[in-house]
Amino acid sequence: MLIIMKKGASEEQKRQVKQYLVEHDFDFHQSTGANRTIIGVIGDTTSIDRAELESLNGVHVVFKIPEES
Repeated sequence: MLIIMKKGASEEQKRQVKQYLVEHDFDFHQSTGANRTIIGVIGDTTSIDRAELESLNGVHVVFKIPEES
């Protein structure tokens, strides 16, 4: 799962997203570019509520990576 933060998302907004992930027992990797921050969620993300994540301040969009067949 990839969480794309909005341009200009504050450090506090990023911290809140990462705290949400930690509270739900997920690891993550953050990649910070010139305009955007991408947070890659590590693990089985089937239990994550995508809509809940997208409702967090600073989140632009959440992409679920499809299962391989």
